[in-house]
Amino acid sequence: MPTQLARFTDRCVDLFQKAVVGDPDPPLETGEGGYADWVIVALHCLREYLDQPYRRLLDVLAEMPNIVGKLGLSVDELPNFTTVCTRKQDLKMRIWRVLLRASASLHKFGEVQAIDATGFQRHKASRQYVIRVGYNFDDIKTTALVDCDSTAVIDVHFSMKQPHDTQIGRQVLTRNLEQLNTVVADKGYDWDALRHELRDAGVRPVIKHREFYPLDKAHNARHDEDIYHRRSFVKAIFYALKSRFGETLRARTWFGQFRELVLKATVRNIEQVVSHSQP
Repeated sequence: MPTQLARFTDRCVDLFQKAVVGDPDPPLETGEGGYADWVIVALHCLREYLDQPYRRLLDVLAEMPNIVGKLGLSVDELPNFTTVCTRKQDLKMRIWRVLLRASASLHKFGEVQAIDATGFQRHKASRQYVIRVGYNFDDIKTTALVDCDSTAVIDVHFSMKQPHDTQIGRQVLTRNLEQLNTVVADKGYDWDALRHELRDAGVRPVIKHREFYPLDKAHNARHDEDIYHRRSFVKAIFYALKSRFGETLRARTWFGQFRELVLKATVRNIEQVVSHSQP
């Protein structure tokens, strides 16, 4: 009977071969070819899944020839930990977002999706780097769009500058309209233009109004409270991510931190599918 780690690796390889390169490249080519992108991505997912630093991960995998074989490699062909680390930065952000969408597609979505935000702590960078890139806050503002039935993370957005929730919400929701049925959000996403855009796309917005006038209170009273309070699923998923992977990001650069957060959400999506499909 295959272990959960083996099934997780199988899912990663199958998913990433399709998502990263379509017709998959060989895992290792001599010369300038090197390791295929899908191998590097799978190694990073295993690092998050096993909660190991790069050097320790490869030491552990050296004792797991069966797992390494699922990557199309032998133990002697495992890359150096510096290669795994460097190649992560070389892969464009678009690839990591494709992987997140692909991992979310493993789940069957329900009728209600929710959006909300939290903060993840950053590893302390040098003062010189902080000034150079313009860090303004101690936390990365992280917005997640999740499916309330499957608890899959559909999409995420990260910001160092703390933009308003309405602007982030519009960006995240409009690029995922095909995945949405009913969207629930708190008053931070109160924007009539966003509601109209969702309705025009056939999506039902359940977004509370900020109560400036009696009409706003009347609108809020019409909401189905059972549906509206399903937005608490986002908070539960944030709690699960922080409990599973920690609240502090290890990457030093802002673009590395973005990739790290997307990877954590991807690993959680795959892990949920594997754990709920015991043989």
